[in-house]
Amino acid sequence: MRFVWFLASRHLRYRRVQSLISLLGVAVGIMVLTTALSLTNGFTRGLVEATLKAVPHLHLQSLNPEESPPPPPNPEVVGQAPVLLTKALLTRRAEAGRPAGADFATLIGLGEGGQGVYPELDLTRLEPGTIVLGSALARSLGAYPGDRLFLVSINQKRIELRVVGVFQTGNYLLDSGFAFTTLADTRELVEQPKALSGYQLRLRNPERAPEVGLALAGKHYFPQTWQSSNRTLIEQLALQKRVIGVVVFLIVVVAALGMASVLVLTVVEKTQDIALLRVMGAQAVQVAGVFALEGLILGTAGIALGNLLGYGLSRYFAWQPVRIPGELYFLTYLPVEIRASDFAWVSTMSLLVVLLASLLPLWRALRVKPGEVLR
Repeated sequence: MRFVWFLASRHLRYRRVQSLISLLGVAVGIMVLTTALSLTNGFTRGLVEATLKAVPHLHLQSLNPEESPPPPPNPEVVGQAPVLLTKALLTRRAEAGRPAGADFATLIGLGEGGQGVYPELDLTRLEPGTIVLGSALARSLGAYPGDRLFLVSINQKRIELRVVGVFQTGNYLLDSGFAFTTLADTRELVEQPKALSGYQLRLRNPERAPEVGLALAGKHYFPQTWQSSNRTLIEQLALQKRVIGVVVFLIVVVAALGMASVLVLTVVEKTQDIALLRVMGAQAVQVAGVFALEGLILGTAGIALGNLLGYGLSRYFAWQPVRIPGELYFLTYLPVEIRASDFAWVSTMSLLVVLLASLLPLWRALRVKPGEVLR
């Protein structure tokens, strides 16, 4: 083993430039991959957090709108409010210098405790006769706090409400399609004085929404978690991360193959030296192991350096976040979330690729026949 290590280290020092380029190729691939995963994690987390600002962790949908008793207490629940959901047409009359506005929206009629379900939104001024609009919806209507809107239901019932606030979650789909009213106003609009869609709940841990929903549903409710109502979004984000991971991982594969090609060329250049070593008593496995060890050293060093560079670059983007168009991507900047598990699997898969690439020069060295070369 000392013989193998001695020759491998001598070769690496002798071909410093090629060795450094091969090492940096692997390191850059690892750096790009780990940084991309950290940015993707941050984007996913930021989008989910923005979505949860205007989406309850758990919605207990009433099976009978006329019979909806409060759900039993649960230690996971930190906020709870009865709610009535409906669609309506929102219109604003034309004024001097401002044309009329009209748009459809989902109305969330909140009962007592609504602010506890949406603590990150300012709903303190919400009272009977008022409405709070999503920011994009307000722009579409051309409405500002103090303006009066007419709400028209499916059955042509019309009520008038005053705008008292605008909320912004950062998720354009929510900001453009939702508005908050009181439970009493929504009941008046649908002309059902006792109707109730169910209860909306906020939990200590949003990830426990499925099990809490099953515990509280009973015979009166159907539990709908934030994960199920946003399943398409969550699946798209997971698919996006996998695609980015695979595409960027190809950089590591290309770098490993480049390293292998350099080592194969070294074997070709050292064919006569390999033959002499074999004649002098060195075993074929020992000589071939020299080149495999070189690949392993370069790959391992590149992986270690790439992890350090990836962590450093991720920390830099966390300190100086990338700005992005808020209306297009829901977020005004790209957050970063560094996960040790990402670095672990990237290192493991990269090491496997390096080991496979190191077999190429090993196989080429084993094929050298001393007799034919010296003849």
